[in-house]
Amino acid sequence: MKLCVVGTGYVGLVGAAVFADWGNEVVGVDIDEEKIKKIQSGEMPIYEPGLAEIVLDNIDQGRLTFTTSLAKGMKDADLVFICVGTPQDDKTGAANLSAVLGVAAEIGGNLDGYKVVVTKSTVPVGTNERVKQIVRENAPKGAHFDVASNPEFLREGSSVEDMNVTDRVVIGAESEKAFEKVKSLYDHLNAVIVETDLRSAEMIKYASNSFLATKISFINEMAQICERAGADVSEVAYGMGLDKRVGKYFLRAGIGYGGSCFPKDVAALYKTSTDKAYDFKLLRSVMEVNENQRHYFMDKVTDYFGMNLDGKTIACLGLAFKSNTDDIRESVSIKIVQALRGLGAKIKAYDPKAMENAQGVLGDFGIEYGEGIYEVMKDADGLCLLTEWSQFGELDLERVKQEMKGKVIFDGRNLLDKEAVEKAGFTYFAIGKRTNGGEYGRFEGGSAILKDAS
Repeated sequence: MKLCVVGTGYVGLVGAAVFADWGNEVVGVDIDEEKIKKIQSGEMPIYEPGLAEIVLDNIDQGRLTFTTSLAKGMKDADLVFICVGTPQDDKTGAANLSAVLGVAAEIGGNLDGYKVVVTKSTVPVGTNERVKQIVRENAPKGAHFDVASNPEFLREGSSVEDMNVTDRVVIGAESEKAFEKVKSLYDHLNAVIVETDLRSAEMIKYASNSFLATKISFINEMAQICERAGADVSEVAYGMGLDKRVGKYFLRAGIGYGGSCFPKDVAALYKTSTDKAYDFKLLRSVMEVNENQRHYFMDKVTDYFGMNLDGKTIACLGLAFKSNTDDIRESVSIKIVQALRGLGAKIKAYDPKAMENAQGVLGDFGIEYGEGIYEVMKDADGLCLLTEWSQFGELDLERVKQEMKGKVIFDGRNLLDKEAVEKAGFTYFAIGKRTNGGEYGRFEGGSAILKDAS
């Protein structure tokens, strides 16, 4: 098939590359000419394992090209994918659809024959109907097209694999012709294809992400109880996850979820509920729990050092919102670094992939960016583990002890073995586990209201 993919971010670039790798002729479109040049030279705008190799291979094979001209990208295309961002509105929590609707208008103005306009961007219920209206308003008189919703379910850090080995393909459309066109792209996959209406397809995406976010907030609430009751949340999560009805994924307690999807999608679905005169109480609690979780972690730090961290050096491992990505959007790790710096601490930070992106947000004031794990620990008073990179869970504790001035570790991702850390002579704080650092409880407004002195 001949495809046009508009947008070269996490969804668009991965989609264009994998679609081409499946044997299709794909044109990627982006208004950023410099970005296009970098992609063509092999410099990816995002870090995603395996992506650069697939992009370059398919460029060499002639199946994947890039342009800044939508008219050129759409020419002869069977499917035109909208893969632009829908960031959260800071004031209302709603998804900002300006890029999606702008692309829809431009698509309409460049229609040169029947095409299916496929929205892959995450959009609120009813958006595809607006896309259809805008395309029609801008299209030549008598132009034929269909609109379809084909939400993505990719995890940053494993999105290439997720496209090739997916649980399901969701297609929302209004005509059999549109269904068949989009289905033919995915027929070779061993996956369930869900054919539904436009609005249900849009809702499936939000419902999926919101449910996963709910699992994360649930296990973080369980961590609060486990820590107070003397249970180990990691063991609890393992036991729960063996039940197939529950499943083992998204049950890892920590400092809360972040990234480009969960925060904005949960907020957008909650905004949809209020727009429909319904208070989605569960989602409201999910967001509240997630917000509290990073403060709960900070409470451990300030209970140990005090509220004034002036003169303290804190080593921070992890800046990306999760491992295997350089994405720092809504990164809880970044927010904790900012909070530590705000209390006067000098920060020494390291992340395998997100250093450049983080520096662009955090700047240089009060922060030293290291080139390795142990470099940032030198003479540090405390160590914070903030992103779940696997190498952070394999620390040489004897070397950590030699490098650090202080002997305290705050493990926001439960990466380390409690017994090993405590045996090595560290004061250890984890999430949802009773450790030698003591038990610290939920707080309101940033100050602890419960502390186990036993």
